[in-house]
Amino acid sequence: MLVAFSVSPLGAGESVGEAVARAVKVVRDSGLPNRTDAMFTTVEGEWDEVMDVVRRAVEAAGEGASRTTLVLKADIRTGAEGALDGKVASVESHLRDM
Repeated sequence: MLVAFSVSPLGAGESVGEAVARAVKVVRDSGLPNRTDAMFTTVEGEWDEVMDVVRRAVEAAGEGASRTTLVLKADIRTGAEGALDGKVASVESHLRDM
């Protein structure tokens, strides 16, 4: 499964970079395949392990905040592996053919 998520503490001011960095560190330390861009962090793995990482990332980002927001999108495909890179490779292949 792939899960793309964005987490942010509320009431932390205009810049949330430090809080987001705490969340991304949890994801990177998990050992699961992942990628972070300007809007989302995407992580790949089995349901239980991915959702545990998301939960811990939300907790890390929300340290010291009374409220935290989470936006999550999941692609649940039984038996699929390597989708984090494979989906991008598929689009790039189609672009080369255009």
